[in-house]
Amino acid sequence: MSDPRPHLFHAVLYPHRSLSRQGFWILMGAIILIMGFAASRALSIGAWPVAVFALADIALVYGAFKLSYRAGRQFEEVTVDEAEIRVRKVTPSGHVSTHAFQTAWAKLSITRHEDEGVTRLDLGSHGQWIVLGAFLDPEARENFADAFSTALNRAKAQPIT
Repeated sequence: MSDPRPHLFHAVLYPHRSLSRQGFWILMGAIILIMGFAASRALSIGAWPVAVFALADIALVYGAFKLSYRAGRQFEEVTVDEAEIRVRKVTPSGHVSTHAFQTAWAKLSITRHEDEGVTRLDLGSHGQWIVLGAFLDPEARENFADAFSTALNRAKAQPIT
């Protein structure tokens, strides 16, 4: 069932991933070639423990990237209309939590540091607070803070129908 109220703001926040899937496989191919060569060279001179560690390195790099990509599956969906702000958070494991705030009472707390820009965004009302975009890089967090703050102010200025 769709919401009949028009959205004044809608954003889906994803963590930044600097390496594409294709880039991942190219990098893994290069690591496998280099470490595989090192392992075969070590085996040829009888240093089998070195070969074991070279193969373990491949497995560890692969595992670290897989964990990173798993963490990248999380996201936050933020919707603002004149009556309500809805935030849906999805964890990497797929757990969904939803939060709703009345627009008129919602407060956005922006924590800024001189060197880093926006370091934290908190949204709350009536004692309930949540953190928004904790996984965003500083520039994306700054852009989202500006856009969301503008939308929230615009929504508060509109009469509720």
